[in-house]
Amino acid sequence: MAQKRFVAFDLGAESGRAVLGTFSGRKLTLDVKHRFPTTSVLMNGHLHWDLPAIWADLKLGLRKAASTDAGRKPLSLAGIGVDTWGVDFGLVAKNGELLGLPVCYRDSRNDGVMGKATAKVGRKPIFQATGIQFMELNTIYQLMAMAHAKSPQLAAADRLLFMPDLFTYLFSGRMVQERSIASTSQMFDPKKNAWAKALLMSLNIPTHFLGKITPSGTVAGNLRTDVAAECGLDVPVISPAGHDTASAVAAVPAERDNWCYLSSGTWSLMGVETHEPIINEASLAANYTNEAGAEGTIRFLKNIIGLWLVQECRREFTRQGHEYSYAELTKMAAEAKPFTALIDTDHAAFLKPGQMPQKIAAFCKKTKQKTPASPGEYIRTCLESLALTYRRTLEGLVELTGKQIDVIHIVGGGCQNELLDQMAADACGRNVLAGPVEATAAGNILVQAMATGDVTSLADLRRIIRNSFPVKAFTPSGDASWESAYERFRNVAGK
Repeated sequence: MAQKRFVAFDLGAESGRAVLGTFSGRKLTLDVKHRFPTTSVLMNGHLHWDLPAIWADLKLGLRKAASTDAGRKPLSLAGIGVDTWGVDFGLVAKNGELLGLPVCYRDSRNDGVMGKATAKVGRKPIFQATGIQFMELNTIYQLMAMAHAKSPQLAAADRLLFMPDLFTYLFSGRMVQERSIASTSQMFDPKKNAWAKALLMSLNIPTHFLGKITPSGTVAGNLRTDVAAECGLDVPVISPAGHDTASAVAAVPAERDNWCYLSSGTWSLMGVETHEPIINEASLAANYTNEAGAEGTIRFLKNIIGLWLVQECRREFTRQGHEYSYAELTKMAAEAKPFTALIDTDHAAFLKPGQMPQKIAAFCKKTKQKTPASPGEYIRTCLESLALTYRRTLEGLVELTGKQIDVIHIVGGGCQNELLDQMAADACGRNVLAGPVEATAAGNILVQAMATGDVTSLADLRRIIRNSFPVKAFTPSGDASWESAYERFRNVAGK
């Protein structure tokens, strides 16, 4: 086949990228054309995503991705697609206007709402209807908070669009509600492949703005006329696997069935790929989740707070006048004394932004541990605790699925932290294969190529990934201190 070019817009909760992918039919090459922050802004008491700034960067990224030498026509593109983090959304009125800026999942409006929901209908019915891990940031609790506050946006809304669907709409003028991103909401029934409307109505959440769920790899249409004129080109807009983790998991370069994945970034998402949801008493008790993946698969996983801990420590160090790069912090962590302290990565205080070192110190004091005394010790505490969380999660995956797991595939930007990769191998006692770094963009692009008929299946997609990107192997060191550290970790985490 002739080479085809696609653009992936991969948006995380800290930054975004516009990535040009060139696909030969056998191999994919990626070129990051534009990087930009995905910022949130405190306004009128709520934390909103700065949608106008992100939208401006998406259009700039499209122009950069399609640009050629001066005076030449833009590149011909076979498609563009957007993936983002989960759960957040915008509401659109019947006339097509956006009803306010989307609110960030870390906003305080969600505080205490999950408890009200479970008190009203019970945890078991919610899990049976959705199979989703209980987290206060889930869409269902965001909407319930709006309903309790009598937000006029709910009645005025004609369609709820999750973040990737919202950008698909802004690009194309067409509204889709893609399956993988819908499944993060705790409002989607993976057994019926439909909205869990009875559950929503029992919580007094409106359902009139929920439309038809579309599969990953749906062609929405071409660019809106005004966007095409502004960007100087026309191109099909494709809804890929809209949840960034769904795109990343599609790009795991696995061959056999003895693996689990760890999508590493602001969040760590660790799980296995199945064909049916696992919804039972044991998965409810362990608080695992069933999210939708490419080609109708299910991603059975657990959400883990991830490198947010390190990002927030770095922000606080900067606020105090110490500007460290991530590489410098990792080097300091590598040189710090092992296992000074361990933290429960699920501790509620760590989810909120601000003063992360102080929160870690308070947790250490509460659990009668030595407090980290330097930036390196704080970062090492975060990384070791993450690695031990991975072990606990892996044990749960094995128990709940009965699956033999010999290899952990770490993908995404976090796999560049080789200290954490080695810690994961040591803590879990498994071989780790790290890469590709740009798994999310690669998965996004190749799911677009599935939509255009240039990739035949998920297995074909993974073969292309193996042909295209190297991985780095990490083997367990056999250091026995990880065993005693795991016992300490389970004690301080209370699990």
